[in-house]
Parts: sequence; C-alpha cells; structure tokens
Amino acid sequence: MRAAIITGAGELTIKQVALPKPKSGEIRIRLEGCGVCASNLTPWAGPDWMQFPTEPGGLGHEGWGVIDAVGENVNDLDVGDRVAALSYHAYASHDIAKADAVVKLPPELDGKPFPGEPLGCAMNIFRRAEIQAGQTVVIIGIGFLGALLTQLAAKVGTRVIAISRRAYSLDIAKRMGAAEVIPMEDHWQIIARVKELTGGQFADRVIEAVGKQWPLDLAAELTRERGRMIVAGYHQDGPRQINMQLWNWRGIDVINAHERDPEIYRQGIREAVEAVASGRLDPSSLYTHTFPLDGLGDALDATRDRPDGFLKALVTYP
Repeated sequence: MRAAIITGAGELTIKQVALPKPKSGEIRIRLEGCGVCASNLTPWAGPDWMQFPTEPGGLGHEGWGVIDAVGENVNDLDVGDRVAALSYHAYASHDIAKADAVVKLPPELDGKPFPGEPLGCAMNIFRRAEIQAGQTVVIIGIGFLGALLTQLAAKVGTRVIAISRRAYSLDIAKRMGAAEVIPMEDHWQIIARVKELTGGQFADRVIEAVGKQWPLDLAAELTRERGRMIVAGYHQDGPRQINMQLWNWRGIDVINAHERDPEIYRQGIREAVEAVASGRLDPSSLYTHTFPLDGLGDALDATRDRPDGFLKALVTYP
C-alpha cells in the first residue's frame, strides 16, 4: 500500500509499505479519503516532543472507505461495506480499524466524502451544549467545526451570532444560517456589539471553537448569567488562564466538549450519518480543497495558512 510518512518538520515522503492484515476483531479499509485536521499542525511544525519519522499513514484520523478484509470474530461487517472509521493511520491507501470503531454509511451517502471523526465531533459538541430553539448562540471561530455548529444551531431555531477573523469565514457563517456576524478584531468592540444585540443580557450559549487564549477569554465575556460556555477548540499549546471572578459572578456552566471514549465518538458519527443522510446537516460546501496523497504537505500547509476561500481540506485516493 502507499502511505505518507512525515520525516521532519514540514517534510514528508510517500512510500510503498506492506499491506497490513486485520487481526481478530479488526477490519481493513481501502480508503477513499481522509480529512485534514488542524490538530495535525502542531506535529507538522516539529515541536521538541514530536518523534520522526511517523508510522506510515500517521496523524490521519478522518478516514472513510470500503472494507476489503475482515479479521476473525467480526460478525456485523462485511467486505464491500462502505464505512467511516476511527482509525489513526489514514494518510494511506489502506488502514486497520477495530470493528467497534466503525460506522456503516448508507446508500444515501454513496459517492460523498464522509470524514466521520470531525462530523461526529460536531454532533457530540452540539448535544453537550444543550442548544434549543429560541436561544441566542454565539460561535467564536468559523472553521469547519464552527460552520457545522452554526448550521446545526440555526436549523433548530436559534439566533446565531458568528465571530471569526476572516471575511470568508463570516460569509460561510451567513450561508450556514447565522443571523449576525462580527469580525474578530477588537476585544471590547465585540463585547459591546454582542451586548447591544442581546439587550445587555449576552448569550445563552457561547461555543469557543478556536483553541487559543483570547477566544477563551472572549467566550466568558459573552456568556450571560447562568448561561453555558462550551469549550470546543483544541487547546494543545500549553496552559490557559481564566477569569475566575467573572465565571463566579455570572455563575456560568463551563463544558469541556472534547471526548476520548471511542463509543461516544462513534455515537456522534452515527448521529452525523443520520443528519447528513436526512439533509439536516449539509457539509458538502465546506470541503473547499482536495489534494492527492502526494499533495498531503500542501494540504497541511493550506490548513495552516488558510488562503482565501479555504475552509477544509480532504486528501482523496483513487
């Protein structure tokens, strides 16, 4: 099989490596593609803790494709089933996954890309946010995740206020159903604008989807008394400080909406399958850039640099 191996900071090679065989309780997937996650950017930059070279296909965890081999003791999956999987070497033509980390894709999704992990992540965050019709929801950071959450929140009848740095992202938020958009430029001007839009009450729900200190600070400022602040951004570059006085005074609920339990991840993917198949969620316009496996480096660079018109990269395999 062909697999990407990251050999150093900003460097990779594509190699032919032995095709793995599934063990008991595992399946092998001939991958159709893999989404490129922003969490890859820190390893791609080559921090001190990163070990190179990576394992073949390493860092790729948003894969989907067709099962081409089944190990022993797998009863509900067959060769030919099209699936999304929680697997972790998906920057390759094939990957191995545990049978209980796979979700079948229905015929309604034939021919459509389906990076299950981030779609499932959005569904899990949305569920934990307890968003309901009539609420005001602020979403800080309109990347792929923020755009999905904007669409989900708007479709249940909330008033979404989207805050993001790029004009293109704000345009996406409008298309996803945001009622108001605010450029992420000045901290105090954003607070004043949200206060104005909410009659001085601020928002029932605030989702921070960036993973940096300033958006986290901003999220707390925009959450009303007894409101709920949801941390959806991936904070992977060190400790954070919080304004505990503000959190105490307003009595806000703070939800860390990241999951590590594979079954909860799979629950989110199942919900995403239903939502996309039924039309309740449509991510198709958010896949803005597609690269071959040989172009994985360009895909990672685009995810880092975010050129105009970029939102989400997919690496696809013929």
